[in-house]
Amino acid sequence: MEAHVEDIDFAMAAEEERKLRHDVMAHVHTFANCCPTAAPIIHLGATSCYVGDNTVRGICCHLCSFKQWYLSLPLFPQLFLLSLSLSLRPAQLTTVGKRACLWLQDLLMDIRNLQRAREDLRFRGVKGTTGTQASFLQLFQGDHDKVEQLDKMVTEMAGFKKSYLVTGQTYSRKVDIDSLSVLASLGATVHKICTDIRLLANLKEIEEPFEKEQIGSSAMPYKRNPMRAERCCSLARHLVALVSDPLQTASVQWLERTLDDSANRRISLPESFLTADIILSTLQNITEGLVVYPKVIERHIRHELPFMATENIIMAMVKAGGNRQDCHEKIRVLSQQAAAVVKQEGGDNDLLARVQADPYFTPILNQLDDLLDPKTFIGRAPQQVARFLTEEVKPVLEPYKSKMDVKIELEL
Repeated sequence: MEAHVEDIDFAMAAEEERKLRHDVMAHVHTFANCCPTAAPIIHLGATSCYVGDNTVRGICCHLCSFKQWYLSLPLFPQLFLLSLSLSLRPAQLTTVGKRACLWLQDLLMDIRNLQRAREDLRFRGVKGTTGTQASFLQLFQGDHDKVEQLDKMVTEMAGFKKSYLVTGQTYSRKVDIDSLSVLASLGATVHKICTDIRLLANLKEIEEPFEKEQIGSSAMPYKRNPMRAERCCSLARHLVALVSDPLQTASVQWLERTLDDSANRRISLPESFLTADIILSTLQNITEGLVVYPKVIERHIRHELPFMATENIIMAMVKAGGNRQDCHEKIRVLSQQAAAVVKQEGGDNDLLARVQADPYFTPILNQLDDLLDPKTFIGRAPQQVARFLTEEVKPVLEPYKSKMDVKIELEL
């Protein structure tokens, strides 16, 4: 049997399954054909779920290694790279690095969840037809110790530290919920990141990689569609939706097992892992080539900063002896006038010029440059980024230093 482990006649297996309508028995017959001396004992005491469930757990364990997909997220903590924090409306300033750290923090949560789910995985083990180990107890002539020893040996050979102490014909289908839930959560993270990138691409502040000969649209040659981010969002929605399958499957299990789980799991489990794999590969490709346009960001800031600075102007006027309510009304009127120029005439924001021309603000005119310095509007963002990278990101990346140079190339 050991000599023929890799000797698989897939054509024969396919023909056997066509006749038998049973995938495991098709491979049992095919395996027996390769090593006829072992044919009488192949699958002895085992069930289809012994093969299927234990194999799925092994695949899940390996795929949860999440490779090095999160290693190359580029960060821009420099002060001069400022970006608007948007609810699709201008708000306070932040840094590009701070925004990237928010993405990275979600990914770190996903790493933690994946590690936890992987460490919690157990082997179904050698439990027999309905989980009682009756067939194996008979094989070992009533020797309970040998049954437990076999269970332990097979579990360790499969790469697991523990097996489930009790099972039905299958391990609890809640295990599938646990596994796919963390993948669905990862899908939500990727969707959020790539949605942000798509919004920033619309503002022309940040863009995903765009190849020299890449075509953004068959109809509009000037377009630079964020096709990678769009693909991630599309697939991430599918990944998030797939978790509903194991939720429903676990809830309708009958007693020790019902067979209507089988076809569903053959789709939902592999599709979840394959979908997670491709969106992570695509996300890595995006982050390896993200482009930031500081000049565009600076232009946006110049357009909006006078409005954002109104609170600073009011506070400076009060410090100079002015009345807060009077100053607020002055700023309100001037801001509305400047907004009308921008919205109705398509002009530039001239609020600063209006403030400079109004004698009321004479006491603080020499402070305006300082009051409008973008660095005063980002709070502790740079310090937060530096501490986050040192205390939370670096320890997670340290074990993967040797894999940092792996790059992802997309064929399509």
